[in-house]
Amino acid sequence: MIPEPIPDERLRPAMEALAAGDPDIAEAYGRCGLPPERGSAPGFAGLIRMIAGQQVSVQSARAIIDRLETRVAPLTAEEFLKTTEDDLRAVGFSRPKMRYGRILAEEIAGGGLDVDGLAGLDDEAAIAALTRIKGIGRWTAEIYLLFALGRPDVLPAGDLALCIAAQHLKKLESRPDPKAMLALGEIWRPHRSTAARFLWHLYRHPGVALGRIVKRTA
Repeated sequence: MIPEPIPDERLRPAMEALAAGDPDIAEAYGRCGLPPERGSAPGFAGLIRMIAGQQVSVQSARAIIDRLETRVAPLTAEEFLKTTEDDLRAVGFSRPKMRYGRILAEEIAGGGLDVDGLAGLDDEAAIAALTRIKGIGRWTAEIYLLFALGRPDVLPAGDLALCIAAQHLKKLESRPDPKAMLALGEIWRPHRSTAARFLWHLYRHPGVALGRIVKRTA
C-alpha cells in the first residue's frame, strides 16, 4: 500500500503569500492544499539521481535510481567510478547517461567541480558552474538548486509539467513556452520555488489529473 504523501508545512508561509498575491493560486490552493514533502540529497548523489531521471518517466526514473542505489553504495563519485559499463547497463543507464555520470564523477572526484561550494554561490553562478559539466543542462541545475540547495526563488521554466499546470491554472489557450513561463512567474517572486512545487502538485493532484507521466530533460 502506497503511503499518503505528507504535506510540507515548511511551505505554508510562502503558499499563503502566493495565494494573497495571485487569486488563481488562492483558488487552486483551496482545492489542492500544500504540496507534499520532497527533497534531494546535495552533492554527487543528488546530481546523479537527476541525471538518471532525465528523459524517462517518473516511474522509470524511480526504478533506475533504486537499482543504482542498491548497486553503488555509498552513492559517491569515487564509488561510481568503480562501476563497469555492464553494471550501469543493468541499472538501466543508457550509453549517454553512463558517459555523463562518469564525467560528473570525475569532475567531482578530481576537484574540477566544487560541489560543496555551490551553496556559497548565487543562483546564476551555481547554475553556470553546473551547466559547464556535459550532461547537466539548465533544467537539471535548477532542480538541484530547488531541491538539494533549498533555494527559494527558482522557476524551472522549461519543465513540461509546470507549463501544463500553469496553462490550466491561468486558463490559457495554449501552453506557455519558457519565456512566457518566466513572465507569468514574475508575480510569484520571491517565492517561485514554492510556486513551482505547487504547480507540480497541481499537475498530479487527483482532483485535477492533468497527467501522470512526464519525461524529464537535461
